[in-house]
Amino acid sequence: MAVAAFPGCAGASRLTAHPWMRAIRCSSFSSPSPCPPLPPHSSVEPSTSLPSPESSSTSSFFPKRGKTLELVCESLAFKGTGVCKVADTGFVVMCDRALPGERFIGRVSRTKGNYAEVTKLKTITPHWDLVEAPCAYASYCGGCKTQNLHYKAQLKAKELQVRDLIIHVGRFSSTDCAKDCIFKPIVPCDMQFHYRNKMEFSFGAQCWVPSDGPRGDQDLIENAYALGLHVPGFFDKVLHIDKCMLQSEATNKVLAIVQDCWRDPSLGLSPYDVHTHRGFLKHLMLRTGRDKRTGFAEVMVNFVTSSYKPEMLDPLVERISTIPEVVSVMNNVNSSVGNTSVGEQEYTLYGKSTINELLRGLTFNVSANSFFQTNSYQAEVLYKLIEDFANLKGDLSEIVLDLFCGTGTIGLTLARRVRHVYGFEVVKQAVSDARQNAVLNGIHNATFIQGDLNKIDGDFGKEFPRPDIVISDPNRPGMHLKLIKYLLNLQASRIIYISCNPATCARDLDYLCHGLPEKNLRGCYRLKCVQPVDMFPHTPHIECICVLELC
Repeated sequence: MAVAAFPGCAGASRLTAHPWMRAIRCSSFSSPSPCPPLPPHSSVEPSTSLPSPESSSTSSFFPKRGKTLELVCESLAFKGTGVCKVADTGFVVMCDRALPGERFIGRVSRTKGNYAEVTKLKTITPHWDLVEAPCAYASYCGGCKTQNLHYKAQLKAKELQVRDLIIHVGRFSSTDCAKDCIFKPIVPCDMQFHYRNKMEFSFGAQCWVPSDGPRGDQDLIENAYALGLHVPGFFDKVLHIDKCMLQSEATNKVLAIVQDCWRDPSLGLSPYDVHTHRGFLKHLMLRTGRDKRTGFAEVMVNFVTSSYKPEMLDPLVERISTIPEVVSVMNNVNSSVGNTSVGEQEYTLYGKSTINELLRGLTFNVSANSFFQTNSYQAEVLYKLIEDFANLKGDLSEIVLDLFCGTGTIGLTLARRVRHVYGFEVVKQAVSDARQNAVLNGIHNATFIQGDLNKIDGDFGKEFPRPDIVISDPNRPGMHLKLIKYLLNLQASRIIYISCNPATCARDLDYLCHGLPEKNLRGCYRLKCVQPVDMFPHTPHIECICVLELC
């Protein structure tokens, strides 16, 4: 299930044949990981209601929009999209929700020059490593699109995606990486369901119901309200959800109670309509933490509404508060036409305004809009690995620079073994939470500073001593070139790069290790280790820890 090597990309030129790596630099390609042999052609014929797929011998090299093709998914690309090739021509097509080994009929929905996207119409033979998805909504909601792929196969696919991205985009030799054991086996998540500590559901004025036809055809039940998850690709369509297998059992109890009564006409509650900009209820956000004394679960319920009318929510609050785990009910008011879950004002309707979470022996306060690792269980594993890879002396002599520090979780878990931690974060509330978390845990050797790391200038770094170790945990776009230039000039002895996007991570590793001649940047680091960690089973998301040492 290795990521397929597409034709047409040579040397270190810009990508032209790897759509899932577009706009990311690639290197000379080593041989791709071999794909398992394809299954024999099935004798099952497509339904007569579907157009007959065109054979490649009669079709042009570039399939046109609307063309129907018979395809076999060869591998998974980044973000979990299935990679297929047109028979004989080798032209690459991408299909969402196609899994390795699956033979299917697809219709070309979009062409992009060097590849095309297809919509799956009918499966002829199923994919390898098939299992039955335990969730009834798995085929539609988009939250965990690989539930019907065996977990070991999911891990293998993620592991190979990371490897191929680092080699191809990062310009690292596969031979040298193998010789130096750079790529470590992916760390699985023992808790494959009920691992998310935060879920956000949306209220909708119309209930979307999946049709029996090809994906993309959908029916709407007029005047039927919905509370659930957005249909992938649609901001105005909500799939009604009664239970989510990714969130905790306690939060599923809350969801069940809300679903049971919010549509009662006597309550007068209405969902916000994103087209007319009328309605009251926008989102239901559920968060799970742990009591710092007992370790038992505690739940925060956050209603996001278009105005502040607490009396309208009283019947829901009264019922929700009967659940023992519920210790907080909040109301964020977002009066703008935008449909975000962060409000201009926040009110406490029941209990306390924050919940606690425990991580690496520390206690963290989590508010309604705080950023926190959404898989607390696996965050313990991730942070333990970060501490191990940091290879701290433990003599309280080292300075740690924690970039993109969020609420300070990584830096604070290291603070007990270093001289001082300096954290930088752009979000004002996150910096405030980090400072409060330091006080809460009696940590006095941590300083958190608000600043945009994408807009640093020549004065950056003058407010703290030269760090020995840099921790960088950027969001999906990765690090700005200004920050990479700063790190190359800084030359800290070790960089621990934590990434939720292995594509942009590979690009940044390339710059740090190999430089960027056109920008007069000279690389000065050596890649020592790449450790994938599965933080979110049944999803395409991958977390990576990369260790760099100064040459």
